[in-house]
Amino acid sequence: MRAALVGVDFGKDDFAASLEELSLLSQSAGAEPVTTITCKRSSPDAAFFVGSGKADEIANAVADNALEIVIFNHALSPAQQRNLERHLKVRVVDRTSLILDIFAQRAHSHEGKVQVELAQLQHLATRLIRGWTHLERQKGGIGLRGPGETQLETDRRLLGERVKMLKQKLEKLHKQRETQRRSRGRSNTLSVSLVGYTNAGKSSLFNAMTKAGAYAADQLFATLDTTSRRLYLGDAGNVVISDTVGFIRELPHQLVAAFRATLEETIHADLLLHVVDASSPVRFDQIQQVNHVLKEIGADHIPQILVWNKIDLAGLEPSVELDEYDKIQRVFLSARTGAGISLLRESIAEFALAKMSGIAPAIPEVIDARFDLQ
Repeated sequence: MRAALVGVDFGKDDFAASLEELSLLSQSAGAEPVTTITCKRSSPDAAFFVGSGKADEIANAVADNALEIVIFNHALSPAQQRNLERHLKVRVVDRTSLILDIFAQRAHSHEGKVQVELAQLQHLATRLIRGWTHLERQKGGIGLRGPGETQLETDRRLLGERVKMLKQKLEKLHKQRETQRRSRGRSNTLSVSLVGYTNAGKSSLFNAMTKAGAYAADQLFATLDTTSRRLYLGDAGNVVISDTVGFIRELPHQLVAAFRATLEETIHADLLLHVVDASSPVRFDQIQQVNHVLKEIGADHIPQILVWNKIDLAGLEPSVELDEYDKIQRVFLSARTGAGISLLRESIAEFALAKMSGIAPAIPEVIDARFDLQ
């Protein structure tokens, strides 16, 4: 599907990186970015987000390049999306819808599919307000509608019933996870969660440590379903390590809410392994984005070790870096080559032994926004 990408520069530092990310997201969703159109604005245009002149430029690009879809690097209001589709005569998708679409393609477990459908329906609910007014006047309906109920009212009601049912399913899954966590807690098993920006290499690291064979690919959001495995660490005994969904800048709130059950694996962890792509030029920005989401879901108080992955691409050597209190702060490794994996295992074991002996582990300063980026 041939696509035009549209980005508006509001003066933020991460504009170029965000636009590059949009291209990767589009390709992950199955689109082929043909052209990228950018502009600068101080604030979004109420009707077209980009202004009427730029909307005409996009329309010309659509016609000249025989494009089938226009993808915006921003969240559009229902009115803006509708106005743009009328003006451009092709489908218009915003960043939120694009990420939801990728999640829908990648969800494999029952829980993952339920979470994605809930997020999609909650997003769709905001688009029903004025989006389908042409159906308001239609009366009747076979087998579904009550007396005098319009098509729009029917759709709202059916959507509401489906959302309610999905929430009940997720609540049941949430209780099952809670039971599993309690049994782990009774056996005093340390819980470790891998977190990090999407495509930082969490699943590759998970596989390298546990030989789990979880799906790993060089693409955004390869992992949506939480996978947990036991890992034996000698004197430290067994720990449970979990691979979780990756984070991204401007992660849709519907997804954060819908993926509560998955993300709670992170919230209830004893230790977070914050995996960073050491070869990425925007790695420090990505660290801050992940810490922002961790704060949003209430996991910013959990101790974390920064795991600098892909050192083979960054030209770095495997090593461990301590803070001023001799606590492990960063581990440099490559999940692909296996270099430094043993250092990470030793670091987790050291944390587990300290916790068993009652020594309160320090929370590294990296969680703080004032982290030195030099």
